[in-house]
Amino acid sequence: MREGSRKAVGVETIGMTMRFGAFTALGDVSIKVPAGSFHALLGENGAGKSTLVKCMMGFYHPTSGDILVDGREVAVASPRDASALGLGMVYQHFTLVPSLTGAENLVISREKVPGIIDWRKERADLAVFMERMPFKLPLDVKVAELAAGEKQKLEIVKQLYLGRSFLVLDEPTSVLTPGEAQEVLGLVRDMTKAGDLTVLMISHKFHEVTAFADDVSVLRKGKLTGTGRVADLDHKTMAAMMIGDQPIAALDSRATPKPDAETVLKVRSLKAPDRTGLKSISIDDLGVRSGEIVGIAGISGNGQKEFLEVLAGQRPRNAGDVLVRGSAYGATRAEARALNVRLIPEEPLKNACAPKMTVAENISFRTFDVDGNGKPVSWISTSAIRAFSARLVEQFKVKTASLSSPIASLSGGNVQRAVLARELTGEVDLLIVSNPCFGLDFSAVAEIRARIMKARNAGAAVLLLSEDLDELLELSDRIFVMSDGALVYETPIARASVQTIGEHMAGHY
Repeated sequence: MREGSRKAVGVETIGMTMRFGAFTALGDVSIKVPAGSFHALLGENGAGKSTLVKCMMGFYHPTSGDILVDGREVAVASPRDASALGLGMVYQHFTLVPSLTGAENLVISREKVPGIIDWRKERADLAVFMERMPFKLPLDVKVAELAAGEKQKLEIVKQLYLGRSFLVLDEPTSVLTPGEAQEVLGLVRDMTKAGDLTVLMISHKFHEVTAFADDVSVLRKGKLTGTGRVADLDHKTMAAMMIGDQPIAALDSRATPKPDAETVLKVRSLKAPDRTGLKSISIDDLGVRSGEIVGIAGISGNGQKEFLEVLAGQRPRNAGDVLVRGSAYGATRAEARALNVRLIPEEPLKNACAPKMTVAENISFRTFDVDGNGKPVSWISTSAIRAFSARLVEQFKVKTASLSSPIASLSGGNVQRAVLARELTGEVDLLIVSNPCFGLDFSAVAEIRARIMKARNAGAAVLLLSEDLDELLELSDRIFVMSDGALVYETPIARASVQTIGEHMAGHY
């Protein structure tokens, strides 16, 4: 078997600094994670969380600073050195081989695997090992057939099987339902309490930090801005450590939807091929009224992306109707303009921009060929494009060196602000949004959600597809759950139950 059932180890960084040329990604960061503790690491994108962890795990060689394991200074020159010290990492995205069983994944993960594997002996050893584990898993089933929660448990079990006693969990619940997240983190928490494991969890979910972590450290712009016992800190204090004193956009109060509001988007009997071409997505009946946000929840890969592509005109449909204000809608530019339909897809730089074109040009894509009254122009005015985009850059607080900069040079939050500026300017009757805040900073998330709520309150019908259930619960008037390519559950927000939504997301209905 592996190195055996090691006891938890403590890890400490002292004065950890990492420079890339003139850029300091991490500056003099010292954090202490005692043995048997559950420690949370918070920070916005670019705060230095990944850099710190990569230094600890031997992926980066820090410019200066020391690492202590159980109070002893160690050299971690490579991930192999980290492994030998009992340090392991569970990544945000699964690293298992889908076509192999859980048992096969565990055995081949060892540093030394015999040329001929005695599977009878290996299965017997695994059975003994699994008796010590808090996770109960079907190791004889192919990974591809496991639910997301089971895959995440198997990733953790793999690290424990390899003898790791200090685990970095990188956004461990990003692909899990609420129920799965509670179970996985609860079981890991029990292992830390028993003294079998030490955990450093990278997260952006305050409620998970509050529920499971003992201590928290917060990074901002490569510096440690705060640390303390979770019991002594509220969400507001942790947020202030993350973003400093910059103001956070507040949501408008939710205007009461009109009961007789017009149905702007209607989808009926829709069928379209999924990405594999082997299955179909099937939307029987969906309506979105003026002045409401309809949220669609679901674990990634359950047809949401294909549904959005149909609505965006990027995927053909085999059957069914898509109607906007009673008119057939095929997502042509002329139809989108005539019916005031706007689209904000996920990964906007990739899906809603021409990366090498300028900020001004990207912001003007909807308006460059019409005048102020919406009439076609006989020539394109670069000065008009610059004046229009300059106004929107100021209005939507897009930070850019120049209007002439390629939009790809902007940060993720500013790309999203630029796309929002383009899509939310002018009359908007239907707004279709997908994962609008994925990977964005805390302050950018608040601002973008406030913009979406403002559009709703101004009378737009909003269809919001998101894998972030907290986002859907904050913004939506109604929530549907999409599972295996179909809408399987609907609830008004006033009666929404996280547990029930989670069960439907997991296919338990």
